[in-house]
Amino acid sequence: MNTSSPDKQSWWDAIEIYRRPRLIGIFSMALGTGFPLTMILATLTLWLGQVGVSAAVIGTFAAVKVPYAIKFLWSPLIDNFELPILGKLFGRRRSWLFVTQAMLVTALVVLGATNPVEDITLTYIAAICVGVCGASQDIVVDAYRIEILKDEELPASAAMYQYGYRVGNLIAGLGALYFAEQYSWHVAYYAMSSLVLFGTAAAIFLGEPELKGEELVHEEEKNISKWLDITEKSPSVWKIFAENLYLSVVVPFKEFLSRHGWYLILLFVLLLKVGDGMASSMTSKIIADLAFTNGEIAFANKTVGFFATIAGVFAGGILMKVAGTYRGLFIATLIMMVSNLSFAVLAEVGHNVPLLAFTIGFENFSTGVGGTLLIAYMSGLCNLAYTATQYALLSSFSNVGSSFLSMPSGYLYEGLGPSSFFIFTTVAALPGIVLLLWMRKLGSVSEDLRVKS
Repeated sequence: MNTSSPDKQSWWDAIEIYRRPRLIGIFSMALGTGFPLTMILATLTLWLGQVGVSAAVIGTFAAVKVPYAIKFLWSPLIDNFELPILGKLFGRRRSWLFVTQAMLVTALVVLGATNPVEDITLTYIAAICVGVCGASQDIVVDAYRIEILKDEELPASAAMYQYGYRVGNLIAGLGALYFAEQYSWHVAYYAMSSLVLFGTAAAIFLGEPELKGEELVHEEEKNISKWLDITEKSPSVWKIFAENLYLSVVVPFKEFLSRHGWYLILLFVLLLKVGDGMASSMTSKIIADLAFTNGEIAFANKTVGFFATIAGVFAGGILMKVAGTYRGLFIATLIMMVSNLSFAVLAEVGHNVPLLAFTIGFENFSTGVGGTLLIAYMSGLCNLAYTATQYALLSSFSNVGSSFLSMPSGYLYEGLGPSSFFIFTTVAALPGIVLLLWMRKLGSVSEDLRVKS
């Protein structure tokens, strides 16, 4: 007889779920997706700086992030086109995963083989190729993890994905530095490319996700065939092209836009992390302005901040499981908003190491909670017939909110001053809360973890 109270059992179930093989597999897959961006941002800029490339040229390498922001443009191809031969052998998702991973390894090896001093253009092109391949791998992995999981596993999977992604970042950063120190930057890139094997092994172990959402696809196939009057045995090339274009590109967005309050959902995803993104972009600036030493920064950021992020990710997975979608998102949004105020306090107090550690820890904890809740929420929004396309769209909107909309942060910081700036970033989070309340009122936030396929 189970004597545990319902609340205690709910909390225990939320923790125990992390032991499931599917969740461990998602962690392994995420580890393989977390390192490419590190290799073409922090690691690459360090390499370029050490060999004497100018700051102006290094700044242009920020363009390597663009593929991650626009990946929804080619996601319909990955979502709907089955690769010949490989698709029959491994299934649609895994065949695309293996191909994108092979392309990613090739691009990383080519990048590592370049000489930025002699030909910076080739290094630039190779880095962009790594970005495209890494973003493409993300499309496949996001679709795979959403489709392979049971409904109740979505919140925990979001946490495991964040864990794996951040561990991949950490390994890539430290591992690349080790190999560069012991051997060369070329060897560092060759060695780090092997991290894709974590995702390969997980896909082999977990197998191909079950194909779902066929009813909607078949219904749309009938509609377009009727509209194009495809009755002959050998329809014209343009009719075949129009049919595939409609089914692959138009229908996934049409299905999403047919939902009640779809515009509020997109706006919420866009605005949720604006305040947090603005504050994060100026974190290093305020730390420098307050003259903290490298040792103090390392303690607060790399030690306290790292473990706070881990705690936040774990708390986010449990929060959504226990509190539900709406309450979980509401609590996470409030935590993210309030965390920015701690930077305003730091700006007023000045050089204070314990307060710095608390501020960085609180900010990282809130980011972990909010990121986990957002990933779980966006995952549940995807119709299983068009997972890759719809998740790529939602994650691109999220990236726009946290990155592009926070670009004026430097000007605001200089114009308002540190304290007022961080108070402003707190206020900037209010539209997200208002939208969430509005979505709740209109019924656009469902407690169901998935939309009906």
